[in-house]
Amino acid sequence: MHLHDLTIKKFHEGLAKKEFKALEVAESYFNYIEDKDREIHAYLSLSKDTAFKQAEEADLKVARGEELPMLAGAPIAIKDNMLVEGEITTAGSKILENYVAAYDATAIKKLREVGVIFLGKTNLDEFAMGASTENSAFKITKNPHDHTRVPGGSSGGSTAAVAAHMALAALGSDTGGSIRQPASFCGVVGLKPTYGAVSRFGLIAMASSLDQIGPIAKTVEDAAIIFKAIHGRDRYDSTTGHISYGDEILSPKLEDIKKLTIGLPEEYFIPGLETDVLKEVEKAIEALKSLGINFKKINLPHTKYALSSYYIIVPAEVSANLARFEGIRYSRTDKNNFRVGPRTSPRSSAPSLLDLYFKNRSEGLGPEAKRRIILGTFVLSSGYYDAYYAKAQKVRRLIKNDFDKAFKEVDVILTPVAPTRAFKIGEKTDDPLQMYLSDIFTIPVNLAGLPGISIPVKPTTHNQQLTTNLPVGFQLIGRHWREADILGIGRFYERIGAVEGI
Repeated sequence: MHLHDLTIKKFHEGLAKKEFKALEVAESYFNYIEDKDREIHAYLSLSKDTAFKQAEEADLKVARGEELPMLAGAPIAIKDNMLVEGEITTAGSKILENYVAAYDATAIKKLREVGVIFLGKTNLDEFAMGASTENSAFKITKNPHDHTRVPGGSSGGSTAAVAAHMALAALGSDTGGSIRQPASFCGVVGLKPTYGAVSRFGLIAMASSLDQIGPIAKTVEDAAIIFKAIHGRDRYDSTTGHISYGDEILSPKLEDIKKLTIGLPEEYFIPGLETDVLKEVEKAIEALKSLGINFKKINLPHTKYALSSYYIIVPAEVSANLARFEGIRYSRTDKNNFRVGPRTSPRSSAPSLLDLYFKNRSEGLGPEAKRRIILGTFVLSSGYYDAYYAKAQKVRRLIKNDFDKAFKEVDVILTPVAPTRAFKIGEKTDDPLQMYLSDIFTIPVNLAGLPGISIPVKPTTHNQQLTTNLPVGFQLIGRHWREADILGIGRFYERIGAVEGI
């Protein structure tokens, strides 16, 4: 057994055949993490004791001859903005560095029910605000393919853990590309489900109308397995839909895939897209044509306004969601004994409660969080709401209408995931606008609430002609609740060359 070779399906088959024990695999992962993560910095915390206990439970089921769920004993990493009962959940922020979750997020609860092993919590941009995982209050995660480059963000810790074989798979969250963009940078699969397909209960909110939990995995099949396990209606999240996904999610048929038409929007193949990225995406398009899938050029004319409207809507929701974090209950006392813990009287360390809030939030929140709170408070303020926020919501509707119109002509849309490959650490930290542009191709999907997936372009001899061998992903966008279409295309893309008749 080698961790590099494991997928969820292979792990399940090996466990069921007693080729190895879940405890042995868990120990192997922790040993590998201890060695490898000194360089990558993907994890913020590990859950060894709990993981070993979960692994022993899976091994007992095997020993008793019980039927095993596909994910039983599978070692998975969790982005540290999802609540896991009894575990510290920081959201990458100092203001929550001592917060211990009192309950499981719904997605975590569902994974726990099928026997998943939780390896630990992964690094992220503070409160999921960022595209590089450089905004974390604790550490900077490195791209496993090149340690001088970012893994993307905000789910950079999760994607780096999977890409570096320090987790079999992971959960991330996607508000404007935070699963798909780092998946592209790290060469793994990242699925952002339809808004409402997976419960957000227990996810620390950034922008509630956009946030969505999704899987990060080595293969499209693994992503589908995790998505099938975590999707569904939840009474604790009123935005979740009464949608039940059938076997087509896990067992697509080639004859059905060949009936699909893929749209290529002109607005996504624009100047500014790196030549190497374009070459790789075009290579994926040619490979998909070999499956017999039809392609058609389409237009999404309001795409050019997506970034502007997104960075009005998101800060507005951030300013409301982060108002609850005052820095008193969960933050650690600093060297000046100013930020107080839960047992210290607030008035003992500040002249007034308001002064305490000002001081704690100033010290507990990072620059990007502050930037978005200030901007969001401004666009929601009296006299500016209609000029900015209301107008941005109208643009959001136009973007959704573009997709609705396009999906009358095509079934799936294919685009690049990001305009560049992974960039250097520190390259864009001084220019927030350049950092925001990293999500220019992923943001419209969130604004419209659609499902999207990043799939690594398969390596070929063509890669030798590229400027760098860093991975590139292409994005498939589907209709609402049609994850089956993008997962199915992705499954057969990965199997090109091994499928009869191709």
